[in-house]
Amino acid sequence: MTVPSFLSKQTMFALVACILVLTGLGIGGNANAMTGAWSDTDHSSVRLVSAVTGTGDDGTVALGLEFQMKEGWKIYWRSPGDAGFPPKPDWAGSKNVASVDMQWPAPHRFEIFGLQTYGYSGEVIFPLQVSAVNPGEPIGLSGKVDYLVCSDICIPGEALVSIDVPAGPAKPSAKVHAIGKYASLVPGAPEAAGLTIERAAVSGTEDDLSLQVDLAGSEAMNSPDLFVEGPIGVFFGKPEVSLSDGGKLAHLTLKGGGAAPDALSRQALTLTVVDGQRSAEVTVTPTIGTGLFAGGGVSFSALLPVLLLALLGGLILNLMPCVLPVLSIKLLSVASHGGGEKRDVRRGFVAASLGILTMFLALAAVLIALKSAGETIGWGIQFQQPAFLAFMIVILTLFAANMWGLFEFSLPRFVADAGYSAGEHKGVLGHFLTGAFAAMLATPCSAPFLGTAVGFALSRGSFEILAVFAALGVGLAGPYLVVAAFPGLATSLPRPGAWMIKLKWVLGFALAGTAVWLAYVMSAIAGGETVAVVVALAVLAAVIPATKRLETSRLGRMAMPLSVFLGIAAVIAPVVRDSGPTAQKTAVDIGWAQFDTSAIARHVSEGKVVFVDVTADWCITCQFNKKRVLQAGAVSELLGADGMVAMRADWTRPNSAIADFLASFGRYGIPFNVVYGPGAEQGIPLPELLSESDVLAAVETAAQGSVLARR
Repeated sequence: MTVPSFLSKQTMFALVACILVLTGLGIGGNANAMTGAWSDTDHSSVRLVSAVTGTGDDGTVALGLEFQMKEGWKIYWRSPGDAGFPPKPDWAGSKNVASVDMQWPAPHRFEIFGLQTYGYSGEVIFPLQVSAVNPGEPIGLSGKVDYLVCSDICIPGEALVSIDVPAGPAKPSAKVHAIGKYASLVPGAPEAAGLTIERAAVSGTEDDLSLQVDLAGSEAMNSPDLFVEGPIGVFFGKPEVSLSDGGKLAHLTLKGGGAAPDALSRQALTLTVVDGQRSAEVTVTPTIGTGLFAGGGVSFSALLPVLLLALLGGLILNLMPCVLPVLSIKLLSVASHGGGEKRDVRRGFVAASLGILTMFLALAAVLIALKSAGETIGWGIQFQQPAFLAFMIVILTLFAANMWGLFEFSLPRFVADAGYSAGEHKGVLGHFLTGAFAAMLATPCSAPFLGTAVGFALSRGSFEILAVFAALGVGLAGPYLVVAAFPGLATSLPRPGAWMIKLKWVLGFALAGTAVWLAYVMSAIAGGETVAVVVALAVLAAVIPATKRLETSRLGRMAMPLSVFLGIAAVIAPVVRDSGPTAQKTAVDIGWAQFDTSAIARHVSEGKVVFVDVTADWCITCQFNKKRVLQAGAVSELLGADGMVAMRADWTRPNSAIADFLASFGRYGIPFNVVYGPGAEQGIPLPELLSESDVLAAVETAAQGSVLARR
């Protein structure tokens, strides 16, 4: 089960304590202790305690399950290690209780008889978040807690516990600080603890498995420990820790077994880091290979496979459906060299390749700056910004107008002197800008291998980001480089003529269609009225220069392009006016649920399978997956079945919760799909390009022991 961040719940407990101080109530003999009766054995005692004296009216009550153990005895964490089992409460018989969320403070590691176990000694309070059926009314929490208490021997325990919280103001009780203390020890978001779990890598064999994890701390680490939760049967021992950079970097190696590296690289692992009083928790999908910065630097052997993936991902990006306008520009560039000189062809295509590479490096620099400033980063996130979309709409409209002959771009004199004369092939700068524009348009698309490479880069440092994005640029520029190496591919085409004019018309419609799509995307972010203004300005920017040509050209020649532009404006205006951010966007075809990380664990505990689809209007690959897989055939039928919860996270606009969810899997771009269930509580991430077989296989694995499997 993916463990949610408890930061908000810890904050709640801290706020309760603050209210206590601010109101001057004090904690002493006059404060209601709000404790239940102890359930005692020879080695341990258990009871319920409350942080408040009344239920309040917000529907949630902060309680705690308190254990006290005799010296030398311990109980277990939710993942006990090599032996033992955790406390398991059964709250049947409680009154006015809808649900109970039990939180787990960071554990300690124990070793006995060569076995590694995780748990607590002395005293521990498990914070409980209790939701009432009827807010504002009294609640009575009661139940049976099965647990195992161990020393040299282990003894099963059974505690009958109960507590009544009356109706009334939720004033702090005498136990508020004790519960708050242990709530602060619940591992939460890595950023809050000043710890970053960078990435994880697995290597070796099923019987001799090695997990290497790299950590970074805002402050020096002393003795970090790591607890790993993964698929049933997979185990890891105590980590070997290597500190560098004054303790701010740590490389941890854990030996284990139970799964082959290639199988484990498709599974999610929950990593809990504990360093003294601070702790953090995150879910990652490990890569295959060695550690990422063992000894403080990235080895070439670790970086090379990622660079090859980036190169291949950039090359495949040329074949993805989102690069239609890019292919239009490339096709025209090749055709324009028909019958030309090979030297000119080579120079133009090398310049275009440099434009692509420069744009990717510029994008990498922007992402590095945003990451340094603590902002959310990801692949294609510029398409979440209205200003960028407006710029692209205008540019695409002007490019389409140029294709249709409404006007010609007039370059500055010094640029024209550096290239060709007007009316002939464009100069080196023109080819360079064409390449840069092609790279810019390719960024909302994903491809196989691209997500892995980008995820690695964005979770690392500046050097890795620059290196991976440079490899992506070289991959995307691959077709240009091929033509540059073999210019005869272009010069063998017929010389430009009437066929070129017809080709420009077709490519102009492709660019105009892309502008319409971006207008639709922008309407979901900035609202219809804003998009209507942008579209009007774009059309005017294209039409006004054409009026001069009306004086010297036949009216019939200009009527068609002008009519097309006016038609586009007429179609877009009413559509975008009604599709602003106030319009509720939900996928009603199969009843998609709104994205809620806290609900995932609840659905899985109820025996359901959860399919999470992270998508955006600007992500063309996401739309491709929807049409080809999610809304077709057996997958569509399965997602609407009883016992199945289809949950959609819309990342069209910036959303920190979705960004954090992606980062927990080491992902920084979309599409991203993951399947949860009783048979895959940690989640099964799916490939960027979905297939029916991938989805059905993942659901079948996750559905083991679920309501869906019993249908």
